[in-house]
Amino acid sequence: MKKGFSIKALACGLISVVLIVAGLWFLQRLLMPKYMHGIVEGAMTAEFYQETMNHDVVFVGDCELYENISPITLWREYGINSYIRGSAQQLIWQSYYLMEDTLRYEKPQAFVFNVLSLKYDTPQKETYNRMTLDGMRWSGSKVDAVRASMLPEESFADYVFPILRYHSRWQELNADDVNYLFRRDKVTHSGYYMRVDVRPAENIPDPRPLGDYDFGENAWSYLDKMRVLCEENGVQLILVKAPSLMPHWYDEWEAQVEDYAARYSLPYYNFLEDPDSYGLDYMTDTYDAGLHLNLAGAEKLSVYFGRILSEDFLVPDRRSDAQIAAIWEEKAAAYDAERTAQEARLAAGLPVKEE
Repeated sequence: MKKGFSIKALACGLISVVLIVAGLWFLQRLLMPKYMHGIVEGAMTAEFYQETMNHDVVFVGDCELYENISPITLWREYGINSYIRGSAQQLIWQSYYLMEDTLRYEKPQAFVFNVLSLKYDTPQKETYNRMTLDGMRWSGSKVDAVRASMLPEESFADYVFPILRYHSRWQELNADDVNYLFRRDKVTHSGYYMRVDVRPAENIPDPRPLGDYDFGENAWSYLDKMRVLCEENGVQLILVKAPSLMPHWYDEWEAQVEDYAARYSLPYYNFLEDPDSYGLDYMTDTYDAGLHLNLAGAEKLSVYFGRILSEDFLVPDRRSDAQIAAIWEEKAAAYDAERTAQEARLAAGLPVKEE
């Protein structure tokens, strides 16, 4: 009798635990931001894990990459198989750990890193941390990325159990939280965030002088880590500065990057220097007054940089690979469909992105 009671009690206890865990998991999924409309940048990190092929070039960095480079154009023009692991205000240590994370799944021929984030030496904002880190799969790389990114008021446990962070989001819940409870739409095209609208870069403010132009020790240490990681894995590290007019890129910053690249024989391309060489027009090729390129500008830069990747780094043309080409054909169709939809909304006087 006692034995039967014990087994029954144990079974009831286990069922209760399972139900509690399942309920907490469900609530966590419900309460976490979905990033499907409005601020979609928080959905970008996770999209990488849906990829079904390896890539020859992987970009890591902030909005100066994911809004300025078009992998579809790289494919169409040169057969370059690429992906952008970008996120909003991606800090240099986050870029490093995303490189580490990428190498868990594939080994590209080259990593391309945008150098703007060297300006940040310490963690900045929890909101941006979340948009980059919540979408990472758990691994040692994510653990280290979280620890490197947390502000003093943040807790590691909140990243392990996001319900602790988002439990008070009840009043913010909307239709997206239900519709995207168990699925997500893609918000990028191989990491590229598309905008077709135009807002000319006019009346760019004069840059304010800084008290100190030197990049911090922490930022430099992570650039060193990137370089060593690439050397150890036989991956080419390429440094770039995207042609965004704001925030201002100071000559003093440029000199430091040039010196570093020369010291370690790293290729470095500053696309701000000669926009005329690839036909960039800041009156037509930006959608937000010079912060980011629109689709026309991104395609121009991609044609230019793709030639460099193809000719100078011998990144292979994969268009003869039927399996890879079939995947890119599907990607290109989605890219063209969004271009058409955005242009139609623009012609109708509507915002190109649904809020």
